[in-house]
Amino acid sequence: MPMQLTPEQLEVYHRQGYVVVEDLVSSVEVEALHNRLREYTHDGRPLGSIRVQIEPRVQRGELEVNHPGDAIRKVDSLVEGDDLFRKLGLNENIVGIISQILGPDIKMFRNALLMKAPEVGSQKGWHQDSPYWPIQPMNLCSCWFALDDATAENGCLAALSGWHKKGALPHVSVTDDFVIDEQYYDSSAGVIAPVKAGGGVFFHSLLPHYTAPNRSDKWRRAIALSYMSSKSQYTGKGKSPQYFHVKGETYPGCVR
Repeated sequence: MPMQLTPEQLEVYHRQGYVVVEDLVSSVEVEALHNRLREYTHDGRPLGSIRVQIEPRVQRGELEVNHPGDAIRKVDSLVEGDDLFRKLGLNENIVGIISQILGPDIKMFRNALLMKAPEVGSQKGWHQDSPYWPIQPMNLCSCWFALDDATAENGCLAALSGWHKKGALPHVSVTDDFVIDEQYYDSSAGVIAPVKAGGGVFFHSLLPHYTAPNRSDKWRRAIALSYMSSKSQYTGKGKSPQYFHVKGETYPGCVR
């Protein structure tokens, strides 16, 4: 049977804005994802429609790496472009938990592989996801799925517990980032959410969160799988993009 949150875990999600769930995927599947990812980043597998983003310090020539793959910060659209990552995005344990939170009709808003190479991966400042995204209502849910053990040393997720209830906070552009204006939050209230490879952090799209630089000698790779109800409304310019359909119905006038 697909994994489900207990009533207690579901209460934690709604109260804190996040919940950690271990053992979503087997170690064999995680290893296969590791191998496939390395094929893309280090072994020359063609990217096709898959997009990559490079660490800003490397782009500016401030930091050298041993291999170009060590400089990759983000890989987008793996679920759409790769069979193994598509299987992960549709994993019955992950989608089952998302269904408990969002309901039976689900689309994927985006998916992004977030890379922190040892001693290279930089921080991602305090931010909320929904202010980046033209979707209403602001109640999407992401599974931050760990491909490596995510720890305080290598840059696991940190969050401001319960702050998703405060609504969208003002964000400002800073060097290499778009983050919450410092006067609107208290970073000392942040709590870390370590998770082992194969587990995930399910979190609300208004939860302020952050990841520290990787100061360790171990990789920290995670993929943010971001889901929304098919009843959501696209509020950007023009027609709604065609989003990746996960399960259930599509509704007229809502996200496609």
